[in-house]
Formats: sequence, structure tokens, C-alpha cells
Amino acid sequence: MKNVSLTMPVIWYRCPFLIYSSGHYRRLKILHTYIFSLISCRRTDVLLVSPWLAPIVWEGTFNRDILNAQYRQKNFVVGVATFAVKKYVRFIEGFLGSANKFFLSGHRVNFYLFTDHPEKVPSINLAPEKRLFIIPVQNYSRWQDISMNRMDIISNHIHSHWRYEVDYLYSMDIDVQMFEHIGVEIIDTLVGTISSWQYTKPRDSNSYERHPESRAAIPHGEGDFYYAASFYGGSVSEVYKLTTACFKGVTEDRANGIEAKWHEESHLNKYLLYHKPTRLLSPEYYWDEELIRPRIIRVKRLSSVRKDLQEVRF
Repeated sequence: MKNVSLTMPVIWYRCPFLIYSSGHYRRLKILHTYIFSLISCRRTDVLLVSPWLAPIVWEGTFNRDILNAQYRQKNFVVGVATFAVKKYVRFIEGFLGSANKFFLSGHRVNFYLFTDHPEKVPSINLAPEKRLFIIPVQNYSRWQDISMNRMDIISNHIHSHWRYEVDYLYSMDIDVQMFEHIGVEIIDTLVGTISSWQYTKPRDSNSYERHPESRAAIPHGEGDFYYAASFYGGSVSEVYKLTTACFKGVTEDRANGIEAKWHEESHLNKYLLYHKPTRLLSPEYYWDEELIRPRIIRVKRLSSVRKDLQEVRF
């Protein structure tokens, strides 16, 4: 499948295949609530649905009141896994402070913070429905190893604990802050966040792993969206499948002396190419501060923190 443009408009009433293609009935049922919320707030300047009929979430494409009413009845718990190792402990306060204010306000959330410096975690007064679990984790000499081992750690904790504690699980980088509400519009079975670099580069220049012997390799001519490893998730069972498969690919690459270009993100993109997300979050949900924000990005909900990468990683 070719790479997809984010600015290609989709007009719902001009898409008869949404109604008549029998193979899409299951996705149409899942989309029902989402489409209903679009009736009064449809956008025509961006892509609203993927080629496989997964909704793409942008500002102006959902009604949070409708969605909140639906999800409060389910009384679900969402887990957030994040890692603050070495110098990244400096980002804990900004992350938790902004997440406490803007992430799933009014819904139950468990924050699972992995760190090699539990004593440096600041005291933060969380909302009553939010809980923080501090989990000691070992350090690694290379930042690349820290990055790539996250998938294994998440997979193991899902199997041992989290599948009994939460309904949905999201992995988020610690070096981000939230600036606008991120609500139940992100909830679905398997969720990927479209990279903010997606539309700034030529169609065929996405940063997929191209080494043919890597387990993360995506051949030229294949691929649709490029997903950020900084924010992904879904149901606990689907995230378990994802993290287990991705770390298996990392392990096999290591055995062959291969390291994917963008580490676990490369393996994430390979997985999501062949296991399509049921919901996509637009670049509003992870904006890279190195980029100039275009008009189609009406809201910056979450963005990376400006930093000297050489200083914090080494």
C-alpha cells in the first residue's frame, strides 16, 4: 500500500463503499459512534478515515460529551507506561503534572512509572481517579538499549500484573508535555499516532527500516502511515501482542548483529503495517517541536520537550 497523504479530504456522503462493501460491515459498526459525532463538526481539509476504515482523530472531528457519556458507563481503567531512566528523571514532574490535568480527565488512570532513581520521583498531588505506581528498573549503558527493552518490560508486566488491573494500556515517552485535553477519543482496540513528520517529507521518504535482513524491514513501495513510538496503545490484549512481537523482532535482529534505524519505533511500524490500527491519532497527539506547526494542526495536545539529546542521553 502506498503512503497516504494526511491532507486528502474525505467527504462521507461521497464514499459509497462505506455503505455497500460487505467486507467492511464490522468496521462500520465500530465507526458508528465516531461518525455520529462528526455530523455537526465534520472537517474537509484533512483525511478523516484510513484506507481500511479506521477513524483518524483530529480537532473538530468528535464530540467529547457524547464519547464521555458512552465510556463512563463502561467504567474502564486505562494504564499509562512511561520510562524515566538516567537523566530523563528531570522530565517526570512536567509529564505527570500535565497528564494529571489533561489526560483522560474524570476517568480512572494508572500511571506506571519505570525508573532507576525512585528516590528522585517528585511528590505530585494527583486527581482522586488517578494513581501512580513507581516501578524500579535496571539501567543500561546505551540509551538505544533502554529504548529497545521497553517493549519487553511492558510485555512482561502485562502478563504478570496489568491484564488484571487495566482495560486499556498506552505507552508514552516521559519527555513530553500535554497542553490540551486528551480524552476518550483515543480509546480503541489498537491505536497508533501518526508522526508529525509524515506530511513534511516526500511521499516515499518515510523513515521505515530498509535493511532487508532486519525483522523491522519494510520494502520500498510498501507502507501507509509512519507511526511514532512516543504514543501508542490499545486494549491490554492487543498491546501484549504488539510488544511481544516487536521485542521478538528486536531479539532476532540482535542475534544477527542488526540494529534497526529507529530502534523499537522501526519494529512498531513493521507491526502496524501488517496489523492495522483500529484508530489513528493525528499529529496533534504527538507534535515534534522541531517543526513549524501548519494550519491543519489546530490544536497541539501533546508535544516533545525541547532538549539537548546528546546531553540527556549520555
